[in-house]
Amino acid sequence: MRHPPSFRVRRTLVALLTAALAALVPFTVVVPAQAAVAPSSPSPAAAASGAGYWHTEGRRILDAQNQPVRMAGINWFGFETSNYVAHGLWSRDYKSMADQMKSLGYNTIRLPYSDDIFKGTQPNGITYANGLNSDLQGLNSLQVMDKIVGYAGSIGLKVVLDRHRPDSSAQSALWYTSAVPEATWIADLKALAGRYQGNTAVIGIDLHNEPHNPACWGCGDTSTDWRLAAERAGNAVLSVNPSLLIFVEGVQTVNGQSTWWGGNLAGVATAPVRLSVADRLVYSAHDYATSVAQQPWFSDPSFPANMPAVWDKYWGYIFKQNIAPVWLGEFGTTLQSTVDQKWLAALVDYLRPTNTYGADSFNWTFWSWNPNSGDTGGILKDDWQTVDTVKDGYLASIKAPGFTGGGGGGDTTAPSTPAGLAVTGTTTSSVSLSWKASADDTGVTGYDVYRGTAKAGEATGTSFTDTGLTAGTRYDYTVRARDAAGNTSAASAPVTATTAGTGGGSSGCSATYKVSSDWGSGFNADITVTNTGSSTTRSWQVTWEWPGGQTISAMWNASYSQVGRTVTASNAGHNGAIAAGASTGFGFGATPGGAGTPVLNCRVG
Repeated sequence: MRHPPSFRVRRTLVALLTAALAALVPFTVVVPAQAAVAPSSPSPAAAASGAGYWHTEGRRILDAQNQPVRMAGINWFGFETSNYVAHGLWSRDYKSMADQMKSLGYNTIRLPYSDDIFKGTQPNGITYANGLNSDLQGLNSLQVMDKIVGYAGSIGLKVVLDRHRPDSSAQSALWYTSAVPEATWIADLKALAGRYQGNTAVIGIDLHNEPHNPACWGCGDTSTDWRLAAERAGNAVLSVNPSLLIFVEGVQTVNGQSTWWGGNLAGVATAPVRLSVADRLVYSAHDYATSVAQQPWFSDPSFPANMPAVWDKYWGYIFKQNIAPVWLGEFGTTLQSTVDQKWLAALVDYLRPTNTYGADSFNWTFWSWNPNSGDTGGILKDDWQTVDTVKDGYLASIKAPGFTGGGGGGDTTAPSTPAGLAVTGTTTSSVSLSWKASADDTGVTGYDVYRGTAKAGEATGTSFTDTGLTAGTRYDYTVRARDAAGNTSAASAPVTATTAGTGGGSSGCSATYKVSSDWGSGFNADITVTNTGSSTTRSWQVTWEWPGGQTISAMWNASYSQVGRTVTASNAGHNGAIAAGASTGFGFGATPGGAGTPVLNCRVG
């Protein structure tokens, strides 16, 4: 397969852009007869929806009131480039951009960024002439992002934050580089989740853009297995804000079959992503036309009739088999060739017209709003004002109603943080908790109780009993309040409880420790837990004491607590049962590096 150019031309020219783009001559587009119509209005058939945080049910995305929603949006790039801000602000006000997106029937913005913006970067390429963007003066990149997110939410647009690159220089095949290690990636994702906690305009995070070779899916190598990395990062995000959607892209090659970067989700069939919070996973694919690169299916004699089978193979089956929602996070073309015109018409039909299927459809965000995408162009022409009505017209049938519940159109106030969380009783297999009621402007509807980073259950009142626990075992708990719009509070102060009893004597397991990477300021390690008993375990726990002053920053496939130098790691919900003689594993990131190997103690329930 011929690979797309590194990070594609559309993303390599950005540092050269200035307000002079307005003087460029727009290219000519060949207009196919079926697309030479004015864009139609989004279907009014579905009631206004989108309130609060969202969750999934089978292949559908539902809002906080369990109404189905369809993301029908646009990519607005720039924060991931050396401008450190969304493009086009050199000639327009950001509010007028968002207003125009909404007026065209787009309801979601995918907002790419790089980890550079967490370094206090100052945006460049913003005009303040004639009062434009006046409220952005003096702000750093993250503060400008706050403004864009806040205004988008106020007019009913939703936002997906897309970790596009580790830094502004280029796209990376893996989610980490020598300059931006995995621990930084996860820490920055958690920082975003916390930054927008309670702001339901931000409904999710796309963990990393376009993983590609040598990234694999399900190969088991923690340095290249994107599926495992997505679990680590997704669970880290959910530990901060368990209400966010986690968007996981595909890879390039699975079982020797290759497609677009980020577009191959064939591995999901046998190795699905496992998250600690149910109903938060959305799979994402990318698909492009010949203006980006040639692919063998474009020269198939049956083209474009062959395309649905291609899409089914790589990502469509996930939706059609009701496994999970699928979001086509990027697709685009210059539309300058007949092949590309046929491709886009076929793809739009495959994504399912809204008038026919409503929100029981694929979700999508078109690449791109920006005209300065070198190999696709955008919905806007080179003056950053005029709409390419032909390109926009292709998308008319799959646009969808806008959303309520935005920053200015609905309840976005989170309840107060639950106070007074306390342990009121323990048995050999249960812990009872109570706390003081939270306050909310429209009323609290319930509480979510977390055991470590895993959700233990829900309560409508201010007490909860966690059952099915292991005797003689320590557990950590926090509580979050939730209102009718899906807004959730910050986590309460944690409490610790230890169940009664000894757990039955014999430890029943062994644990081994291996450092997978160490970059000085931090490191990652993997621990393998083996059942040394004669029967299947119900649960397990590994404890150790650091020989130095290390601190856990993130843990995957287990929950944990750390008191001083002592770490206690307990199984996640999916890996507590280990057959006799079998093994499971978990991993973590910690700081600083250079830690000696600790002595591990393992016990089973």
